Amino acid sequence: MSLSDVTTRDTVTIPGPATPYQGDIARYWDHEARPVNLRLGDVDGLYHHHYGIGDVDHAALGEPGAPDREERLIAELHRLESAQTNVLLDHLGPVQRDDTLVDAGCGRGGSMVMAHQRFGCSVEGVTLSVKQADFANRRAKELGIEESVRARVCNMLGMPFATGEAAASWNNESSMYVDLQDLFAEHSRILSVGGRYVTITGCWNPIYGQPSKWVSQINAHFECNIHSRREYLRAMADNRLVPQAVVDLTAETLPYWELRATSSLTTGIEEAFINSYKDGSFQYLLIAADRV
Repeated sequence: MSLSDVTTRDTVTIPGPATPYQGDIARYWDHEARPVNLRLGDVDGLYHHHYGIGDVDHAALGEPGAPDREERLIAELHRLESAQTNVLLDHLGPVQRDDTLVDAGCGRGGSMVMAHQRFGCSVEGVTLSVKQADFANRRAKELGIEESVRARVCNMLGMPFATGEAAASWNNESSMYVDLQDLFAEHSRILSVGGRYVTITGCWNPIYGQPSKWVSQINAHFECNIHSRREYLRAMADNRLVPQAVVDLTAETLPYWELRATSSLTTGIEEAFINSYKDGSFQYLLIAADRV
């Protein structure tokens, strides 16, 4: 069966995972249905699986206690998460309409849709989750862009793309599920020489010494393994990815978390994010690197 035939849960199965852990991650995201990921996407049909950046527009929230306050708050949280995607896309560099972009760990496909809407090019996504791929492909079909935007069920450490096929690729809060050496080796393989790789990720701060108790709580909550900032830069250097920009977004993501903590969509992990960002043990980084 071709991976390009991802259409419904009845016709697609996950390829055998390379490790038991990958099987666990596939099951985790196949069963994930947190309202925070769906309610925010319902605002305008862009369904993300990441967090937000930027200042909160308090005027847009209306008056405290107003009947539509929660609806306005959800819309503002969604605006901030789409702003995060736009910052990632800003760092992809020049993209042509005949280019192919790759979203590694594409979730429900919101970033892929935004990339196609901005650049007009083909965008391929990969995820271990059949549920996510089905959702992303169904949404692309609803938008009439299924010929240009597609999600595949596969491992981001072994992507079904030819060597040098991608003009740019990214991980948006998905790199904490894999070994970075393996991940960047694969991005280096699929990228053309001169191609751009971008990641936005939470990472623990090596200056702190070790992952803090807050970082450990985040790992347990999402069943992931957060890497240090140093590990990202070392693994990129080992795999022909030369950083062109390293942007600390920590201060810019705090407003999102502080606003989310006041919403009806809390999941219990908000305190860990807020405290770890404030005590300096956790950072929210964008790294853009060119394939040499």
